[in-house]
Amino acid sequence: MKKYLLMVLPALALSIQPAYAEDSNPKEPGQADLPHAFDAGWQGETTCELLFEDDTTRIGRCVFPPGIGHEMHYHNPHFGYTLEGSTLRITDSTGEREVVTSAGGTWSTTRVTVHQAMNIGDTTTSYLIVEPKIP
Repeated sequence: MKKYLLMVLPALALSIQPAYAEDSNPKEPGQADLPHAFDAGWQGETTCELLFEDDTTRIGRCVFPPGIGHEMHYHNPHFGYTLEGSTLRITDSTGEREVVTSAGGTWSTTRVTVHQAMNIGDTTTSYLIVEPKIP
């Protein structure tokens, strides 16, 4: 299954129409520079790893055991696929919300997003992030 996903996900990434400069860092009033999602961690620990990268696509895998989060970071437009679900507390410019995720769930964005996440559930959550690159 993992090999199949790594073959299919780059094609999905190409369907996202990015309107950004690769690895652009959003500049919002009063906001310090933030790490990209693949570079952000939690309390000095790595939570994501880059699985694949070529001229058109980057694929990362992020894993968050219970009580572990992902410091404030940004994402370029991307497609996400949940491998293992749990309950997350997401903090962004609109406030805090709880999100329950399930294995097989997907999402996508067409713009740069900024948030922090914390696994407040009882199980580890993990997911794949697929980012297209501008040729």
